Amino acid sequence: MKIVLVEPLSITQDKLNEFAISLESLGHEFISYDNKPSNDDEYLVRAKDAEILMIANTPIPDAVIEQSTNLKLINVAFTGFDHVNVSLASEKGIKVCNASGYSNTSVSELVIGLVLNIYRMIKESDNYTRAEKSHIDYYSGYEIKGKTVGIIGTGNIGLETAKLFKAFGAKLIAYSRSIKEEGLALGIEYMSLEDVMKNSDIISIHLGLNDSTRGLIDEKMLSFMKPTAVFVNCARGPIVDNKALAKALNNDKLAYAAIDVFDMEPPLEKDYPLLNSKNTLLTPHIAYLTNESMIRRADIAFNNTISFIEGNPKNLVN
Repeated sequence: MKIVLVEPLSITQDKLNEFAISLESLGHEFISYDNKPSNDDEYLVRAKDAEILMIANTPIPDAVIEQSTNLKLINVAFTGFDHVNVSLASEKGIKVCNASGYSNTSVSELVIGLVLNIYRMIKESDNYTRAEKSHIDYYSGYEIKGKTVGIIGTGNIGLETAKLFKAFGAKLIAYSRSIKEEGLALGIEYMSLEDVMKNSDIISIHLGLNDSTRGLIDEKMLSFMKPTAVFVNCARGPIVDNKALAKALNNDKLAYAAIDVFDMEPPLEKDYPLLNSKNTLLTPHIAYLTNESMIRRADIAFNNTISFIEGNPKNLVN
């Protein structure tokens, strides 16, 4: 089979060579690129004649799916796969798989880090210390222990995040499409989305992006939040109406927001609402990105490729 990795996976060349040798030793052709395709035409050239296409988070043009007549598998080295037209791939008889699970720890740990930064004003305190100023009562922070944390979506990452908050002594509530036994075992109390928004001191989003979740956290849902609450989104940007979120922050309808994902990939436009709103902590879509998670991601993605070749496909989403 011809296998093409159309963009880098943030692993060392030595590690990539190991994967390449394992495929080539089985008689397969493997081609990789060390940069992202700059346009649709370049994507088409890279994908030409590929039977297995390995991608990360760069959207795959519909033209690639339509014109790649040999293509059998789109192997997405990412948890989310909303940047692939899965319906079109299915129509063409092309399977799609993802690398679910590789970033569970990295995402959940960033959520905790963001909340600690906000609650203990770490960023502000650092700036204050560098300005050679002394301790003032303004920098008296908050503790996670005893707070009510609302987990929106109790999939693998949501549950991992809940475990970490529980270790801090937080009370756990959640909204999810289905009640998870593991969630109940953690002591999570499941309730409606509205009730989670109303009762949480900290809210963390952990949903995939699809038609039912796009825009789910809108102005109405944000209006239910406590004015002292912290809102965190390290899932997918379009789940939240960030214009409404910025408005709520500026009107003191909630205390703080920590956002890692947006309607587009950073860099953000200068007039992007959250860049100019009060009490925001922003990171440039890095929740998934640790040295350890990149190795896990590559392991899962290449195992997906080998399993598909062997007739035992894994992590299929269609």
